Amino acid sequence: MIMNYIIVFTPVPEEETTESLASQKREERLRKFRELHFKRNEARKQNHQEVVEEDKRLKLPSNWEAKKARLEYELMVDEKKKECAERGENYHRVKLLEISAEDAERWERKKKKKNPDPGFSGYAEAQQRQYQRLTKQIKPDMESYERQREEYGEDFHPTSNSLIHGTHVPTKEGVDRMVQDLEKQIEKRAKYSRRRAYNDDADIDYINERNAKFNKKAERFYGKYTAEIKQNLERGTAV
Repeated sequence: MIMNYIIVFTPVPEEETTESLASQKREERLRKFRELHFKRNEARKQNHQEVVEEDKRLKLPSNWEAKKARLEYELMVDEKKKECAERGENYHRVKLLEISAEDAERWERKKKKKNPDPGFSGYAEAQQRQYQRLTKQIKPDMESYERQREEYGEDFHPTSNSLIHGTHVPTKEGVDRMVQDLEKQIEKRAKYSRRRAYNDDADIDYINERNAKFNKKAERFYGKYTAEIKQNLERGTAV
């Protein structure tokens, strides 16, 4: 038995299709509008936060960034020292092991670029540099230190009530070392020669520094032509 089915298509009105498409477009526009509204609020909030943060930064001292970095570094060093102490390790040794060869070479180059002698700026600064140079050359005698510490006892670290003036007698080795150092300084001063700005024995034929430079220049170019005239003027026999 063969059964036949008949499918009936009901036509959709054209007005309903148009309204459905318009509704979908309206929903899509509303969704995009809500997204834009949300993004605008987020941007406004972030902008306000940036303005507040910038205002805080402007109110901070000019060296705040460097000070903050320094404090963070000191905190990191303290934490590293605590960790090394807990493990029973030497912090300075661990720190040196973490330094790369490139960093070490860069630091050495920076040290070489530094001028150890900035030149004369004042007698106090020159005396300070001389003191630093002399103290760096001192090699402490620990045996003599311990011997004097046992000999003087509590007076080794004097107080206002201690009477040790004139009791110290320098050793022969200390006196010889001081004499050698003084001789080296005298020898160094003897080799030092400072260029004089002018000759003390030369005749003064200028009234100021500018005139002195002009006379030197004139003498360099015309001295051989005016030597006889100058001699006659000095003798008083010029015509």
